[in-house]
Amino acid sequence: MRRTPKIFLAIIVFLILVPATFYGGTLYLLSPASDVAAETRFVVSKGQGIATIGAKLEEAKLIRSKYAFRLYVQFKQLDTKIQAGSFTLDPSRSTPEIVQALTEGTEDVWITLLEGWRREEIAEYLQSADLEAFDQAKFLELTATSEGYLFPDTYLVPREISTGALADLFIANFEKKIATFPDLSSDQIQELVILASLVEREARGSEQTQHVAGILKNRLEAGMPLQVDATLQYIRGSVEGQWWTPPRLSDKAATSPYNTYLNPGLPPRPIANPGLSAVQAAFKPLVTDDYFYLHAPSGEVYYAQTYTTHLQNIARYLQ
Repeated sequence: MRRTPKIFLAIIVFLILVPATFYGGTLYLLSPASDVAAETRFVVSKGQGIATIGAKLEEAKLIRSKYAFRLYVQFKQLDTKIQAGSFTLDPSRSTPEIVQALTEGTEDVWITLLEGWRREEIAEYLQSADLEAFDQAKFLELTATSEGYLFPDTYLVPREISTGALADLFIANFEKKIATFPDLSSDQIQELVILASLVEREARGSEQTQHVAGILKNRLEAGMPLQVDATLQYIRGSVEGQWWTPPRLSDKAATSPYNTYLNPGLPPRPIANPGLSAVQAAFKPLVTDDYFYLHAPSGEVYYAQTYTTHLQNIARYLQ
């Protein structure tokens, strides 16, 4: 019985010391990682989880503990408030201060160029983005000969980026991607991009793009007009704010070097900006005996080796 007070006292001490130790340790782990102020640019990618962000912060020596970071974010229910983007962080700031910075808005802007957009569509999209210095007319002037070379991708750019720097960024990304296709002359690159731009507007998915690319290659080698409807849409331009409206029968008679119903061979320049999958399909198209294809209202594409079979497909799926 005499041991009871000592055991009771030990329990009390334990109950006091453990929480105190935990609290003190937590405060330490949430404290600044350094006493020295040193601003660091830190990027949170889209879709990045809290665990990954914490690990990157710890690796960059901006916080003491990725685990303390994660627990703090979850305790404060800030999981969904941390934004993707670029931030200027400082290891002399505490973890709570860094978390707050990650929720207050990025210094940069995410922009996404979609596959198959023409440069006018890109200009309209950028005009609506949160870019302080963007000039739509200037962009169209700078990219007058760059159709097809403004690479579709997601970019993280400063809000104050200049119009010229944006155009250069898109073209530089294209050049980086095209470098993966070895031993191509400038003329071969141009032909590849023109064909890829047609494929991008005429097909969806790797199977369709490769098949359509194979058919267009067959028609080119046979000296047949390509008869690509997307070129008629390109000629027609914007109709009531829409850039790719269905072509009319009269459009097939349009006088233009881009009219692939009247002119054999490829158009003189790309009609849109193709993504990497379309470029790959144009570079290595499907080997096929087909020379014709059509798009059904269902979205399916039907192929044919002969004009007779093509007419049958038209009767079956379009009439």
